[in-house]
Amino acid sequence: MRPINRRTVLRGLGATLALPWMDAMGTATSWAAPASGTPVPNRLAFLYVPNGKNMVDWTPKTEGALGELPHILKPLESLKSDFSILSGLTADKARANGDGGGDHARALSAFLTGCQARKTDGVDIRAGVSVDQVAAARVGDKTRLPSLEVGGEAGAMAGNCDSGYSCLYSSTMSWRSATQPLPKEVNPKLVFERLFGSGGDAERAKRDAKRKSVLDFVREDTADLKGKLGANDQRKLDEYFSAVRDVELRIQKAEKLPPIKTPDYKAPAGLPASFEEHLHILCDLIVLAFQADVTRVTTFVFTNEGSNKPYPFIGVSDGHHDLSHHGNDAKKKEKIRDINTFHVKQLAYLLTKLKSVKEGDGTLLDHCMIAYGSGNSDGNAHNHDDLPILLAGQGCGTIQQGRHIKYAKETPLNNLWLAMLDRMDVKLAGLGDSTGALAGLKG
Repeated sequence: MRPINRRTVLRGLGATLALPWMDAMGTATSWAAPASGTPVPNRLAFLYVPNGKNMVDWTPKTEGALGELPHILKPLESLKSDFSILSGLTADKARANGDGGGDHARALSAFLTGCQARKTDGVDIRAGVSVDQVAAARVGDKTRLPSLEVGGEAGAMAGNCDSGYSCLYSSTMSWRSATQPLPKEVNPKLVFERLFGSGGDAERAKRDAKRKSVLDFVREDTADLKGKLGANDQRKLDEYFSAVRDVELRIQKAEKLPPIKTPDYKAPAGLPASFEEHLHILCDLIVLAFQADVTRVTTFVFTNEGSNKPYPFIGVSDGHHDLSHHGNDAKKKEKIRDINTFHVKQLAYLLTKLKSVKEGDGTLLDHCMIAYGSGNSDGNAHNHDDLPILLAGQGCGTIQQGRHIKYAKETPLNNLWLAMLDRMDVKLAGLGDSTGALAGLKG
């Protein structure tokens, strides 16, 4: 069996298909271990949910090994050894610090940057470089896409959305520079095209006109490749192709379903009618992107900060933001808890998918660091300390999971980002308001 280069791709009319990790690419070893072959890389994903959490139903009662999970974390029961809850982390630059109202805009813009956003609804925007883009600048040359930015809700990139802050602050998490936000893509079809399309618009249009799968256009390259693979690699390749085709079909089907009737909310045209299916498809695309090493860095904003999206499909027809200002009303807090649990259920879907993919000496999840959380803690109080932060994945054996770790009050959230960058072999003295890499993740 002849070795296959890790960067091998299959090509066809308007299509480029990267390959998953296979035995023919060399002996896969942990990034942190001495490599006898091609090392398996670490991947980074940052997932954001708005309006904070109902913290009493989020925070484990005791520190140390995870025992009984609180209500919001229940969907993660089968993944208890794959994640940890990190309490005590703070996003100080999401606070007013003299700028008055605008906690939602600052919560998202400061989440990955640790920088105070300039209060403006004009074009003179400014925040800071986000951790994902620091990583993308260092490792992005190893993949076809330096990074991938996706989201479940469209957002304006101009105008006043929060007490004098531009709308883009509330809808954008990734910043390439202090003045260059990277808008997220919410249409799964366009995300798929970015991952697996190639050539110009004309070639892609021809492929779309023929209404064929991307797999049909790389069939010739596929046949040639399979002759070089052993039985185990052929099975892996077939499983990967099946996953690609499944996502294609679901995107096509989702676009044709009638929209769900929801009060005061109109689903954007061209997007899946089911919000949960929309999020699932985006999760699947992230898995495919990591599996094929198309990118090693992604951000995923479930819904925009301050979003007032209702969730009638789980029995909550009130707007999310309105409910977050619950005033300690028990019924409103129950509805917030239900929305929070729905979001964690989507996280569980992503982690389960990552864990199902075998790679090297473990699973794809073992070779990831998935950070999930919000720049708000209690949405009613608009506080930005003791944030709801979850970290999943083993980071190629550099993180001990299955714990509730409490950090000192006012520990900068950006300290966690520095620790994650370290595990990507990206060494920085500081990022935003960090004071040093977060300790204790290894155990």
